[in-house]
Amino acid sequence: MVGVIGGSGFEKFDDFKTLELLSTETPFGKASSGFKKVSVDGTELLFISRHGEHHELLPSEINYRANIYALKKMGVTSIISFSAVGSLRKDLAPGDLVIPYQYIDRTKGLRSSTFLGDGLVGHVSLARPICEVMAEKLKSIHQDFNFNIHFNKTYICIEGPYFSTQAESHTYRQMNADIIGMTNFPEFALAREANIPYLPCCFVTDYDCWDSSIPHVTVEEVIRVMKGNNQKGFSVLKSLLKITDLAKDSYAYSGGLKTGLFMAPEAIPSNKKPILQVLNS
Repeated sequence: MVGVIGGSGFEKFDDFKTLELLSTETPFGKASSGFKKVSVDGTELLFISRHGEHHELLPSEINYRANIYALKKMGVTSIISFSAVGSLRKDLAPGDLVIPYQYIDRTKGLRSSTFLGDGLVGHVSLARPICEVMAEKLKSIHQDFNFNIHFNKTYICIEGPYFSTQAESHTYRQMNADIIGMTNFPEFALAREANIPYLPCCFVTDYDCWDSSIPHVTVEEVIRVMKGNNQKGFSVLKSLLKITDLAKDSYAYSGGLKTGLFMAPEAIPSNKKPILQVLNS
């Protein structure tokens, strides 16, 4: 079962056929609104709108733990994540799709970013944070699309809701970041803890503010570009769904909390055991 997370501009896809509305209740609070089972060309998948069905949540208000837990509990075995990003490089143009293989976290600690804590101790490697198996399968068909797709880039995640200052934008370029967004962390990290292969599909909407020759990013411009990106995202999703064993042999299946707990089994708090049973299933 594939899980799809839709970000800004991807709150819905018009060609989805809704089969069932699903519960948003989890041990970590409520997942984002609009969680449902849908069908695309006869293939069933789970869909959750990251910011809520009506885009009512700021990036830092999203309950990332609940979203990932809800997907895992309902049987998701891989995640395709769609989001809008700014570009920090001239060659990554608005309308392009970027697949980041690496991340830099610049959030401010407002977000609950791990299933660990409260008596559950562990350390999970994020050295290879996305599912490169899924990314390489997309790369193998990238020529089928009429838009540019860039692979092996670096995403820097900021807290938001503000866009960057120009000084910050230049600093992020010096850090070798290629795109900038507000939502992929801690989403990718939680997916790794839950042993779910994670493929981020990041569509560029703007050039942030590092280039003084280009008008600074505005909400109006972002929304305009988003409308075209939605259909591009859906075409990517339909193509990926046709690939058999999309995440087969992903290293995400053998890592996460299955191997990352740093405590004796008998020391695991009793109230954490049912949660681990879901996450490690």
